[in-house]
Amino acid sequence: MPHPKALALLGPTASGKTGLALQIAAVLPAEIISLDSALVYRDMNIGTAKPSMAERAAVPHHLIDIISPLQSYSAAEFVADCMRLVNEVHARGRLPLIVGGTMMYFHALTQGLNALPQADAAIRAALQAEKAAHGLAYLYARLQAVDPATAARLQPADSQRIERALEVFALTGKPLSAHFAAQQTHTPPLDLLSIALVPDNRALLHAQIAARFHAMLQQGFVEEVRQLQTAYPDLNADMPAMRCVGYRQAWDYLAGACDYNAFVEKGIAATRQLAKRQLTWLRKIPLAHSIDPYAGDDYVQTALTLAHRHFQV
Repeated sequence: MPHPKALALLGPTASGKTGLALQIAAVLPAEIISLDSALVYRDMNIGTAKPSMAERAAVPHHLIDIISPLQSYSAAEFVADCMRLVNEVHARGRLPLIVGGTMMYFHALTQGLNALPQADAAIRAALQAEKAAHGLAYLYARLQAVDPATAARLQPADSQRIERALEVFALTGKPLSAHFAAQQTHTPPLDLLSIALVPDNRALLHAQIAARFHAMLQQGFVEEVRQLQTAYPDLNADMPAMRCVGYRQAWDYLAGACDYNAFVEKGIAATRQLAKRQLTWLRKIPLAHSIDPYAGDDYVQTALTLAHRHFQV
């Protein structure tokens, strides 16, 4: 039995993925499945650049507003939900567009999930105690000793991933990089065509990122974070929801850790860093097609032509 067809629209933040998806869905009978780890959270609308209610009314969207900011959502859950939705969309006689920039989700969908051990509370507590006693640099040095490949891939300040890599080593006696290397060849469960929006001129993308962040501020982004703190008293800065780009910076600003101008600079810088990481991912994965959204050609028509050919409609 052939795998169900789907079209993936990928790209860095603020590159125009949502707009392109909506234009394709205006021509083809499509439904959008979000490939975005921030859009899953309810009540986080402005800072995630969530599609408007009008856009969501015009085209069915999925995997948006599905959990509370107090909850977490894994790549494994995304793969299961995405596959279910692809089949449901086809059953309705429509076409699935998988749209977003959470490359970890895309990797899990196309390359498979790693059979890594579950979190261990005792080991996590021990690592936290070591960090408190000796500092994060001490943990990073330990990781460099036991798993230099993973240490080279991570930022020295990436506490969450450094601790996870040390935890995997403690639980399995094998470095995280060895687990990744041993991963079996995975056959994607989809007949997937991937199109990526990859701006050649990085300065244009940076200008768009800055403009969008300022627009979010005008729409009330800081007030949105304040309302989240009120609505969810158990929310804290280390939860996955508040690690979404912009939210952590807004949280620190509301806590008095920096002034408004510094917050804006940090928010834009964090978004640019996210875009850089996304572009690094996109350079590593085999893409069927790459389109420069700022090149001046009619990239919407190019994408539509590719979609027509892939779905044979």
